[in-house]
Amino acid sequence: MAQKTASTALAIVIFDIDGVIRDVSNSYRLALADTVERFTGGAYRPSQTEIDALKTEGVWNNDWEASQELIYRYFEAQGQPRSQLALDYNAIVAFFQSRYRGPDPDNPDHWTGYICHEPLLIQSSYLEQLTQANIRWGFFSGATKGSAAYILQRRLGLQEPILVAMEDAPGKPDPTGLFMTVEQIEKQSQLEAAVPVIYAGDTVADLQTVQRARDLQPERTWIGVGVLPPHAQQSEDYAQTYAANLKRVEAKIVLNNVEQLDLNQIQQLINQSIN
Repeated sequence: MAQKTASTALAIVIFDIDGVIRDVSNSYRLALADTVERFTGGAYRPSQTEIDALKTEGVWNNDWEASQELIYRYFEAQGQPRSQLALDYNAIVAFFQSRYRGPDPDNPDHWTGYICHEPLLIQSSYLEQLTQANIRWGFFSGATKGSAAYILQRRLGLQEPILVAMEDAPGKPDPTGLFMTVEQIEKQSQLEAAVPVIYAGDTVADLQTVQRARDLQPERTWIGVGVLPPHAQQSEDYAQTYAANLKRVEAKIVLNNVEQLDLNQIQQLINQSIN
């Protein structure tokens, strides 16, 4: 899907992927729970709520590291200091990938794991509408490049989308990857002015990334948009609690689905941020 070359644009919209573009409730999160259960000898399997509580801390965007941290915390609760535990991080990653991608994790043509069954949360026509509205877009995700490309290209059918993934930049909430995505979009579309940037994400770390971007580049308008992932919408009370956590880190609005971030909503957010 080619984006038009232009010297101006209304806005740049950058999307997180997990929980925004695809539902990872029964993929990444299931692999995380499987991994913790495996490395605690079957003694502990974290719930979605417990995984959310960890991610609300804002520093566990990487699910491999989140798996390891929950394993550590389980054993610490049993009176075993992490300094005395011989956890093999590479083994944790390998097991996680075997569940998420399948037994042949390096060959996308042979993937049979949870990734193959992730529901999409947008349609490519939504991105077409943004392009037609003179809005430029791209993706900044903590997912691996292989996983992100699988969903964007194979599932959504996008042709060479602008993507900054795990291997390309430090983890969130470091804003380096967000800056890189903006720079690539500006270069591709030959944008002359620093147009407003909206980043849509579903975690505290996503919104903290926007905060840090604003601190480092205050001359630009940075807008954080929260998106409720599907698992957070299973009850009204939990949805409200989840949304409150995103608003606590300055989400300007929290949406139930990212496609609600349409032209009218984008224009409203820009007007509110500038006025």
